[in-house]
Amino acid sequence: MIRTLVVDDDYRIAQVHAAGVGRVDGFVAAGEAHSLAEARALVRTLRPDLLLLDLYLPDGHGLELMRSLHDTVPRPDFIVITAAQDIDSVRRAMQLGAVYYLVKPFGFAQLREQLAAYGRLRESLDGLDVANQETVDTLYGLLRGPAGHQAGRRRLPATMAQVLEQVRTAPRALSATEVAERLGVSRATAQRYLADLVRRGLLDLSLNYGTAGRPEHRYHVPRR
Repeated sequence: MIRTLVVDDDYRIAQVHAAGVGRVDGFVAAGEAHSLAEARALVRTLRPDLLLLDLYLPDGHGLELMRSLHDTVPRPDFIVITAAQDIDSVRRAMQLGAVYYLVKPFGFAQLREQLAAYGRLRESLDGLDVANQETVDTLYGLLRGPAGHQAGRRRLPATMAQVLEQVRTAPRALSATEVAERLGVSRATAQRYLADLVRRGLLDLSLNYGTAGRPEHRYHVPRR
């Protein structure tokens, strides 16, 4: 289970978000904090995997907490949840390692989608010792939210659309080699389009570990 600490100065909103976390498979709300001081104390005692972090707190700014926990071992991940829409806040959150930035107000569906994306990322990272460019591209693609998924469906190049259709209609997840053979293109071409489809949120990547060697990359439609 991914232990999640909700940090928000509004007690009611914190309770709503904590309840939402509990409704997502694989996640549990480990606690709620309503100030920087309380959040720091709970990070030490609860050792959460993830913080849902508001930026406007009564005793300081949420980005201060991210900065202060930079060298914490193990360091939690952060999804920023805030009404702050200024680009400076977004840029600073990204620089400090936020895996996503949700602008309030947002509904449960959007929270669930982003938590699920984060869960897929953690699952893919588990047991992975090294990452080539293919793996890096697909890992970054796993964090794309629902807006990115919808945008990614628009105006696909013809070959990319054919790659997507091959995976969609297959009874099981396919490798780049299998897609290449079905379409009569090179593996490199198939791989390039598959990685792009993952970045767009239209396909998901699974890493299958064999008895030896690097994991096999297989692609399938997202399980929403």
